[in-house]
Amino acid sequence: MTFETASTPAAALDRLEALYAEARAALRDDLQRFFETGQPPSAGERACYRYPLLRVTYEPSRLPAATRRGYAKFAAPGIYSTTVTQPAEFRGYLLDQLQPLVDEYGATIETGISSQEIPYPYALEGGDELGRGEITAAELARHFPTPLLSLVGDEIADGTFDIVDGEPRPLSLFDAVRVDYSLRRLVHYTGTDWRAVQPWVLLTNYHRYVDQFVRLGIAEIEAGTALALVTPGGVRIERDGIDVSAAERVMSSPWHRFQMPAYHLIRENGQGVTLVNIGVGPSNAKNITDHLAVLRPHCWLMVGHCGGLRQTQIIGDYVLAHAYLRQDGILDELVPPDVPVPALAEVQVALQEAAAEVTGERGDKLKNRLRTGTVVTQDDRNWELRWTKERRRINLSRAIAVDMESGTIAAQGYRLRVPYGTLLCVSDKPLHGEIKLPGAANAFYERAVSEHLRIGLAALEKLKKAGSTIHSRKLRSFDEPPFR
Repeated sequence: MTFETASTPAAALDRLEALYAEARAALRDDLQRFFETGQPPSAGERACYRYPLLRVTYEPSRLPAATRRGYAKFAAPGIYSTTVTQPAEFRGYLLDQLQPLVDEYGATIETGISSQEIPYPYALEGGDELGRGEITAAELARHFPTPLLSLVGDEIADGTFDIVDGEPRPLSLFDAVRVDYSLRRLVHYTGTDWRAVQPWVLLTNYHRYVDQFVRLGIAEIEAGTALALVTPGGVRIERDGIDVSAAERVMSSPWHRFQMPAYHLIRENGQGVTLVNIGVGPSNAKNITDHLAVLRPHCWLMVGHCGGLRQTQIIGDYVLAHAYLRQDGILDELVPPDVPVPALAEVQVALQEAAAEVTGERGDKLKNRLRTGTVVTQDDRNWELRWTKERRRINLSRAIAVDMESGTIAAQGYRLRVPYGTLLCVSDKPLHGEIKLPGAANAFYERAVSEHLRIGLAALEKLKKAGSTIHSRKLRSFDEPPFR
């Protein structure tokens, strides 16, 4: 395998982009020929369908400067490598990771071609832009590389990979084929192009938050503080396209075709916000965060509804999760329940300060509305029906709220090194006779959702100002890959 040494990180990215474009073009051209003539690729042609490879070497010729940064750090001297997909789209992220390694550690960057083939579906955008005729997927699999689950995994992120003497260590948490797999899953579940996903993410479990997000997003576009709002089904609202029916057009778009519709508020500085309605349940929460993680967002926050467990809570009060009692079961093998998922100070402070600003309440008044403590995350929506069994654990945990997603989202952030936080709104009090009834629930939704969403957005604005300090060292393992 031949490698070319890059003079700068930018030069390395230029070559990665060229290598990827060549490999993808070769695969697309041969697919088109096969569709049109039935002529399969030769062994030599198929050898061109390979991801580019990025290799970084660290020889400790000098001590690096001390840094509190939670990424772009070497665990040990040696060679680190990863395959790369879509390098042009990930250019900003890759430069942010590579530049400190060169400046502070004197690392050497090399680029080349890997042995990892690009599966043919990942060379296509919509999957149907080339004429297929009567050719079946089975016929394509005979001649072109296909997605193999044996090659897609989270061994690096989960720390189950083996460091082999003489072999490069992993440079990043996800290799090219794992990233490509998730990029396609994002399109499938959210109904939007993965390129529209913004680096700051809000996750919710009620579509009413979407309605408010659309209204706030359109107001930002009208005010000139945002460029566009991208929504499921290919709807894109820009300043020139806004009229009195803009919000209605977005809300009536075919979001219901997609399991977890996403809405992206795009800002000129690249620091926009994505809202995903993940629906109900820990399975959805794990599913979408598995895929969002490959985009390396700066933060994801859960802003949804919960059941209040304390008598003193009032419908509409807020819960800022400091800890999680995870009874969802979905991550028990990956992050066992006895592994603590720590609260991140920067996120907690931002959420509390945002709540004070948006509500206008501080001190004791804020404490009366915003309570901090443990949130129970359940996998059974009707957990109340086994209250006699749940009572003891809730009492022991001193939990103040219960939901079905927050603990999973926090554990996924911990596992996949994405800063996380939870601010919930009490929508019922199942242990105290205040259950969800249609009339009361609707009145609460109208009153509370807008304020809650604005708190989430304000917290993200505060976190943006924190810069790289938001990427806490609490999320790094002892043998962590250099890249965030």
